[in-house]
Order: sequence, then structure tokens, then C-alpha cells
Amino acid sequence: MMRIGLSVYDMGARDLLDLAVAADDLGFDALWLGEHLVLPYDYSSEHPTQGETAHQHHTRSIIDPATKLLDPWSALSAAAALTTRVKLATGIYILPLRHPLLTARAACTTQEIAAGRFMLGVGAGWLREEFAALGVPFDERGSRLEECLEVLRSAWSGGPFEHQGTHFTTGRIQVTPRPVAVPLVLGGNTDRALHRAARLGDAWFSSGTPSFSDAVRLRDRLAALCEQYGRAMIACYFRLEGQELELVPRYDAEGITNLVVWADQIWRGADLAQKRACLARAADRFMI
Repeated sequence: MMRIGLSVYDMGARDLLDLAVAADDLGFDALWLGEHLVLPYDYSSEHPTQGETAHQHHTRSIIDPATKLLDPWSALSAAAALTTRVKLATGIYILPLRHPLLTARAACTTQEIAAGRFMLGVGAGWLREEFAALGVPFDERGSRLEECLEVLRSAWSGGPFEHQGTHFTTGRIQVTPRPVAVPLVLGGNTDRALHRAARLGDAWFSSGTPSFSDAVRLRDRLAALCEQYGRAMIACYFRLEGQELELVPRYDAEGITNLVVWADQIWRGADLAQKRACLARAADRFMI
């Protein structure tokens, strides 16, 4: 069964909530909210998809002074309170920039509001200047990400735990008395990121918007890695351009059934009525 989600980035909070309600009404699968914490001026870091087909959606800098950024916990919790069916996900949350206990607490709260519909999509990050602004060593982001994942799993298992690690150490503490299920979706298209997803993730989310052939290649590589690590194949989510409707049957034939369309292409109009009508037309085209 094909499931179509929406990738949300660079939009205001009220607009996102209107979109969430409309997406819930129309049967879209999930709302994926990308994030950055700050907008570094004059940054020189390149996005990992630069020069690849996955970079095709970006016609300007991914972040610039005009980009609208949202706190994902506030925005997705509000969206969860206004909806009943659509899943809410971070796509992608820069996990190494935060202490994992802060993330664990926020995720528990959001999952309770969402009644189990929340997924935490995480990545290592790519913007060196953003790490510098927050005082987090950029070159440690990979090891910090993996240790954060370990802490999150322990925190959500319910009851007391303790952690002794390279970056984080706790005494005997508790985040939740009972287990809380929060699916961890790992992002990134590099081979290192795919290895990490195959070892540690509950699912995987593509970076950028890969072409159809690259999507199949990435899926096949992930499948091989999951087999290598002795795990069943995890769910894959691929972004799709809004005008690429003709590709949906090809993805379906390949067994890729989780697609995420860029919302800025199908949520358009001078007012809310026009935006809802535009989204409804897209839902009809995607046969949701």
C-alpha cells in the first residue's frame, strides 16, 4: 500500500498547523518537519547532497536570513493536539546538538500528546557553523549521535537506568516509569549514515530528493547492510517532487511504498481555502 507524507520546511507555525489539519482530513500519511536551530550568516559548509540528484529541490541556499525555522517540539505537539490520524515526525532533528536527556523528555511529552503517532527522525548534522554557534564540537557529531541513541533507548525503556559514556555520564536516574515507544528514524545518504541506520534505526529517511534510480540504489544498499547486520529490512522514506506523479507507480513496483512530497509544491494559494483546495487536488492525483 502506497503511503504519501508531506515534507515541511521554511513555513510559519500557524501555516504548519493549518496544513496539519488539512493533511489529517485528506488522508496523508505523515508530516515531516525539518529543522535548524540557528541561521549562520555567510556559512561555507556544503550540504551532503550538493552536486547529487538528491539536491534537486533546492533552488537557493537551504538556509538563509529569510528562511522560517520552527522549534519541532512546539510545532509537532501543537499539530498532534489538532489531529487524530496523521503521523508527526522530525525530518530531520539534529540530535548531537542537544543533551540526549532533554530530547528524551521532549519526545515522551510529544508522544503522549500524539497518542503514539510521533516518530523521531534524527541525523548527525552537516552545518559546521551551526555547531560552532552552540559550542558543540562538529567533528564529534557522529559519535555523539550514536551515544545519544543509546541514552534515548535506555531512557524510554522505563524505570531507572544509568549511563557511562564518552560524551555523557549520568547517575541512576529515571525519565519515565513505563516504557515509551518512539520509533527512531535515521537519516542520511552517505554510506556511513546507511551503515548506522542498518545497525541502529527503526527506519531510514533519505536526505534531499534522490532521483528514482538513486532511490532504488540507496534502498538496495540499505537492504544489503541490514542483511549484513542480521536485521530485517527497515522501512525507507523517500522525498518526491510534487510534479513527479508519474513516478509513483514505478516506486510501487519496486516495493518502495513510503513517499514524502515537498509540501511547498502542493500547499499553495493566497488564502487558506485556496491552499486546502490545492492540497485536495494533490491528494486526488496521488490517489490517497
